[in-house]
Amino acid sequence: MANEAVNIEAPRIIKRYNVADAAAIPKGTILMMSGASLYALASSGNAPVFAGIAVEEKTGGDGVGEIGAAIDGTWDIFQCGTASTQGAIVCLSGANLVRTAVAADLLTGAAFGKLLETGTASAANRVRLGLV
Repeated sequence: MANEAVNIEAPRIIKRYNVADAAAIPKGTILMMSGASLYALASSGNAPVFAGIAVEEKTGGDGVGEIGAAIDGTWDIFQCGTASTQGAIVCLSGANLVRTAVAADLLTGAAFGKLLETGTASAANRVRLGLV
């Protein structure tokens, strides 16, 4: 996978999620909720529900069915499409990419972080997880 998130300020809250044994998930992969409760996989769609950022590598077929994911901290995350203003709320927009959230994203739980700098299109931008 490309464009993995890079940790800048260490997370304090790590959640454990179920993943498929066959899944290969690099450290820094942005995860989304999928299917049954507490099941996560690598983000792929536009504005899915954010699960966290993988804090460990998961090798496919390793017999492990869980992964740790950060739900706070500060990260450099790649932005797709257009530039955004500092303080903008972001949501997922494809594999390891974010975009500025719209009102519907807030209502569906897709929004998950705030830009700490003016976001440059197609570049890594500083994002604090959480909406405060």
